[in-house]
Amino acid sequence: MSEHNLAPQIAAYEREIGTLREELLKEIGHLEEKKEELSACLYVKFPALQKRLSALPPTLRTIKTDYASLRSQVRNFSDFYGTAIKEIMAGINEMSEANKDLIEKYRKEVALRRKYHEQLVELKGNIRVLCRVKPVLKEDQHEEGQTVVVTTDPNNESALTVLSKGKAKNFELDKVFHPQATQEEVFQEIEPLITSCIDGYHVCIFAYGQTGSGKTYTMEGTVENPGINQRALKHLFNEIEERKDMWTYTVSVSSVEIYNEVLRDLLSKDGEKLDIKINPDGTGQLHVPGLRVMEVKSFQHIKKVSPRVSSNRITFGTQMNQHSSRSHALLTVTVLGTDLASGAKTTGKLNLVDLAGSERVWKSGAEGERLKEAQNINRSLLALGDVIQALKAHHTHIPFRNSRLTYLLQNSLGKGNKTAMVVQVSSLESNVGETLCSLKFAQRVCKVELGPAARKIETGGHNENKLSVTISSRYHRKFSTGKTGDDISVNLA
Repeated sequence: MSEHNLAPQIAAYEREIGTLREELLKEIGHLEEKKEELSACLYVKFPALQKRLSALPPTLRTIKTDYASLRSQVRNFSDFYGTAIKEIMAGINEMSEANKDLIEKYRKEVALRRKYHEQLVELKGNIRVLCRVKPVLKEDQHEEGQTVVVTTDPNNESALTVLSKGKAKNFELDKVFHPQATQEEVFQEIEPLITSCIDGYHVCIFAYGQTGSGKTYTMEGTVENPGINQRALKHLFNEIEERKDMWTYTVSVSSVEIYNEVLRDLLSKDGEKLDIKINPDGTGQLHVPGLRVMEVKSFQHIKKVSPRVSSNRITFGTQMNQHSSRSHALLTVTVLGTDLASGAKTTGKLNLVDLAGSERVWKSGAEGERLKEAQNINRSLLALGDVIQALKAHHTHIPFRNSRLTYLLQNSLGKGNKTAMVVQVSSLESNVGETLCSLKFAQRVCKVELGPAARKIETGGHNENKLSVTISSRYHRKFSTGKTGDDISVNLA
């Protein structure tokens, strides 16, 4: 390319370079101005800044000292807190141990008091009285008078209170079950008596109370939740199994009901009518001719018998209970034992009684046949009350023969036997009259003394050594034999 062609381009580059030089000089001038402004500013503010910077080290040292002190305090507080917590926990543990000791002493004291009470009851031969309060069911909540007027005491298992007409009436019995008590809890109080039967004692357990108060539920229960009867029989066979290496036992059962003062056999298909007679063997004891007695080998065997007994029992509906038991039912279990080592023989008898419910005729709406039933039920229960009153007062004559019920129960309510009554009560205001009557009767029963229980045992197979206790001759009753002071006992077997 020639110089003539490059000259314009060179001239253009020189002009651009000159322009850039001028801009660069202007920028340098601006920077110089800012430098002077910054120098002037630093000259003015630097002493103050330097002064502040010189004051920082002491402040930092103070902060550092304070931090060290605070850290030391925190460490000391942590140690103090840990020590304090340990001391508090030690104190709590000490108090807890003291409370446990007090609770344990209290429990031992309660157990000891109960043991002494039961020993006193056994020495006196009192009838042991338990009370079970029926819970309020859903079907009861839609009716009038459903206010709860019966309360139990969580700190006293022997007391309950009934509110009537604005006044609180207190009752003291051997044991009171709260409404939520289970079938198992109730049976635990009965269990020792079942063992006594196997040992050769005569035992009676019966339920008393108004219609619909839960007597049949307590005694029989349901398939899913059995009552005293099934649990007692199961316990009996369990005990027999545990003793099989030392004892052999024969168990037999019979069952009767008293309906309108007529004795019916619940093990027979047609409910055969029976009567109570004096045994012609000259012993003076009572027996029931024609009564069916069934030997049972196991608990499962006896469970097969139970439905027949239940189905044969007479029940009807009243205004107080849709399925009211209209009869007194008595299940008798006889246990004959033989000691394999000594040959001694024992005879124990367990009477499980579900009494018909007491009721006021006007309240139950009973008419016709139901009215007759209610009158007979109330009459027999009144006769039971007369027997209890006579026993309590130690009368020379005890009116056992005033009803079939007391006639059958005289072997259980007489001297030398073990008896427990479960009084069933409603907690509702609408039943307060019947509840008070039941509890007053229960208190009278508590005071009945039967004397120490006697074991029925024949040692070594010799009849002369047989220890047999019947109704004490000191009552001096005259029966159809024409003799005074005969010893009488009921033998359903």
